[in-house]
Amino acid sequence: MMREKLTESMKEAMKAKDSRRLSTVRLIQSAVKDRDIANRGVGKDAATDDEILQILQKMVKQREESAKIYQDAGRAELASQEREEIDVLKTFMPEQLSDEKVGEIVAAVVAEIGAAGMKDMGKVMAILRERYAGQMDFAKASGVIKAKLS
Repeated sequence: MMREKLTESMKEAMKAKDSRRLSTVRLIQSAVKDRDIANRGVGKDAATDDEILQILQKMVKQREESAKIYQDAGRAELASQEREEIDVLKTFMPEQLSDEKVGEIVAAVVAEIGAAGMKDMGKVMAILRERYAGQMDFAKASGVIKAKLS
């Protein structure tokens, strides 16, 4: 489904002559194709929608870091370009959960599996990744889990 959405978006960007959106969608498709090739090398199928979401999250994180570096270096035009790409990338991602909602979900998962200490953190993370891929920042979720399990 994500592949069709990307292809359709690329066609729309070409028709609208939206060069920023077109170049960003092409970058996404290139990253997906790279993942497909890597998967073939280890005998796996093409990238799934979950893997594509992971790719998108990684791309957003890279651009956020780049925008900050450009901003700190006084290159506002390059930082702006990175932020525009982030906006395009986020259109393909599900809506992110609020910090409050992440806290509620973590508490529910901890209670569900009966996590008692830090040794159960991996189990909690695995369930969160399985259920909420693309919907939460797992780096932030990790801090919430640590606070709940400490």
